[in-house]
Amino acid sequence: MITSLLVANRGEIACRIFRTCRALGIATVAVYSDADAGALHVREADTAVRLPGAAPADTYLRGDRVVAAALAAGADAVHPGYGFLSENADFATAVQDAGLRWIGPPVKAIELMASKTRAKELMAAAGVPLLAPVDPAAATADDLPLLLKAAAGGGGRGMRIVRELGDLAGELTAAAAEALSAFGDGEVFAEPYVERGRHVEVQIMADEHDGVWALGTRDCSLQRRHQKVIEEAPAPGLPDGLRERLHEAAVAAARAVGYRGAGTVEFLVAADGRPYFLEMNTRLQVEHPVTEAVFGLDLVALQLRTAEGEPLPSAEPPAPAGHAVEARLYAEDPARDWQPQTGALLSLEVPDEPGVRLDTGYTGGDTIGVHYDPMLAKVIAHAPTRTEAVRLLARALERARVHGPVTNRDLLVRSLRHPDFLGARLDTGFYERHLAELTAPADEAAVRIAATAAAVVEAARNTVGKTAGGFARFGAWRNLPSQPQIRRYRSEPDGREYEISYRPTRDGLVVGTEGVRVVSAGRVRATLDTEGVTAPFHVAVHDGKAYVDTASGAYTFTALPRFTDPADRTEPGSLLAPMPGTVVRLADGLAEGAAVEAGQPLIWLEAMKMEHRILAPASGTLTALHVAPGLQVEVGALLAVVTEPTTDPSEEQPA
Repeated sequence: MITSLLVANRGEIACRIFRTCRALGIATVAVYSDADAGALHVREADTAVRLPGAAPADTYLRGDRVVAAALAAGADAVHPGYGFLSENADFATAVQDAGLRWIGPPVKAIELMASKTRAKELMAAAGVPLLAPVDPAAATADDLPLLLKAAAGGGGRGMRIVRELGDLAGELTAAAAEALSAFGDGEVFAEPYVERGRHVEVQIMADEHDGVWALGTRDCSLQRRHQKVIEEAPAPGLPDGLRERLHEAAVAAARAVGYRGAGTVEFLVAADGRPYFLEMNTRLQVEHPVTEAVFGLDLVALQLRTAEGEPLPSAEPPAPAGHAVEARLYAEDPARDWQPQTGALLSLEVPDEPGVRLDTGYTGGDTIGVHYDPMLAKVIAHAPTRTEAVRLLARALERARVHGPVTNRDLLVRSLRHPDFLGARLDTGFYERHLAELTAPADEAAVRIAATAAAVVEAARNTVGKTAGGFARFGAWRNLPSQPQIRRYRSEPDGREYEISYRPTRDGLVVGTEGVRVVSAGRVRATLDTEGVTAPFHVAVHDGKAYVDTASGAYTFTALPRFTDPADRTEPGSLLAPMPGTVVRLADGLAEGAAVEAGQPLIWLEAMKMEHRILAPASGTLTALHVAPGLQVEVGALLAVVTEPTTDPSEEQPA
């Protein structure tokens, strides 16, 4: 019997596993890096053990340190979560060699499936359909487009799409480097890239008594950078015959490797309906909550019970009910190449409604750092029908209060309400086609009204007296009309600026925004009447930013001085670090004096386990280079300067 469990992971998944442990009466042990010393998963565990360092390679990827932590804390079992060492056969072996129980499949099954190249060979022998691999060294234009994938690990890291043969060598190098950094294994393979394919997977659960469940399908087609963003169960619109075929293939895959515990078999369904085996994840998936909701199960509890030798509760899985959808809330800016964001998370509140579930590793007051994946939370909605589940999730996200760094929340809401998503017209190219419309700036009039609410509340916060009704008295009334007061805001992240005027009168505060009347205002809330429609606005102010939450969306503003500070200027052509990170490489031959083209990748930064390209802002000459590989930089740091050529007036032709 398991009495104390160490989770060899961090963040949301560690907190989620601890929740089940508490329900089962199992003591919990966390491990943490120096960067995670105050993290939520550490605060929620019964005991915690420090892993010295901050980078994953020094902490969560050090199996020896994790095993030593489990022994020091008196744990008798280890759960790997997902990512990090969750599919590392050597780590699973070390756990068991130390006399600890491994909450995962047999080591042999991990070994067989750890290399995607070997897994495909095994699946072919078992009759599971798959895409034929392509030898990158022998690839021709006829093989394009190609998808490069890391042989170890997952999560989209080490993946690249190659559409031009001349790009293949460089993308292989980049993919291998990213895979090595993320998983400690730089092996990369290539296979045909299927345009407009659907990513469909089958959750399996197996015991050591020859019991195997296929727990329905999930659609995970909405992806960015090959990482899933929105997932749902069951996968909508699949013919019954195809669904049954996927179930049978997943069970065959599990039996072929003597599987035990929770796992996922992933498929790519082409536009013509043909399925192809992608990989088998020998661990719990990020998106497991949608399967739990539909089948009424706790997959972590089943993992623990099967690890203790118990059989599955029945020969057949329970009947599914309803539909579930999950959205991953990331600290990132989708409109700016999905750049991850860092900083203080001031508030994270999701409406506590029936059918809505929040899995997170953060609370308000926590800090989003640079070392790990920028996922803040998963929000899951379950309802009797797909339409209801999607609507419930979109509304919960829309009403959530997320204050701090830029997130993908608005993108998620718009995605869930997009006609193609509502119509279940799903494929992995969704964001390639629709990103521009999904990240377009919010309606100008709506943003101005939100800025007006921010100005009204700021004015209320700065007053001394209040009326008996609790509303601010905006200074003493005078017979002589006063000059309007002005507040200026910049909308984030789109950068639009708004000037809001207001003036106290005998009848209350009057604002200069056309068609808007102030009904009431307090220190955190304003009620505005817009063309006869009354609505409340909640405003939180922190460090020069105003976060405005409404019933139909949220807005963030930076308060601006009335006049621009002449010192706040950046030299034209400056390349600034968009995030804290480490310079991992420079473009070949890059040095001061080099000629560069607009849009050319010049510098690669690694942050939050991903590589990010810094592009030349214009064609010209590199007149300054302030970085080298291995250098750590802070957000806003000057990396380089590109100077555009100037035109000599004497050379201009007459009109």
